[in-house]
Amino acid sequence: MSNIMVTEAAPEFKGQAVMPDNSFQEISLEEYKGKYVVLFFYPLDFTFVCPSEIIAFDHRLAEFKNRGVEVIGCSIDSHFSHLAWKNTPVNEGGIGNVQYPLLADLTKSISKDYGVLFNKSIALRGSFLIDKEGILRHMVVNDLPLGRNIDEMLRTIDALQFTEEHGEVCPAGWKGGDEGMKGSAEGVADYLAKHADAL
Repeated sequence: MSNIMVTEAAPEFKGQAVMPDNSFQEISLEEYKGKYVVLFFYPLDFTFVCPSEIIAFDHRLAEFKNRGVEVIGCSIDSHFSHLAWKNTPVNEGGIGNVQYPLLADLTKSISKDYGVLFNKSIALRGSFLIDKEGILRHMVVNDLPLGRNIDEMLRTIDALQFTEEHGEVCPAGWKGGDEGMKGSAEGVADYLAKHADAL
């Protein structure tokens, strides 16, 4: 398993993807330098929990774009399989014409590099937030039956961008519009004096 860690450079990747216009294109992390990236892994095309997550990301894609974030999905299937799934209607278990790249990881090397390869066969539900410098800032990995909360990824992006802009830290449950906390003994005392009961 990979020893990938938050605060370190995200592992590079390169592979064939199905693009929003259904063309095939090789993409790499390097070409996203200067942009925030959410890279998420899912186990397999044509399965059960996965389409709900992929569609949920697609339904919120404008919210990611408004934050300057690119979304990329990845599984160990081929780009041909990804395209076939996109071409399958949602009411028949497909994902429809989702508008972000789906990356093929046939060699399983990307899943392995990100520490989500399970039983040397499929990827667990890993979600990774990479900043504009290519640094991994957030990651969460769910077991196979546990679907993700896509809104939590949006909240985490808001928290990252808030702390980048204001230099303050984000306490438990922080969401956009909330007060931040100064990263000092005085800051935490001041914050808790006002907000401890609501935590």
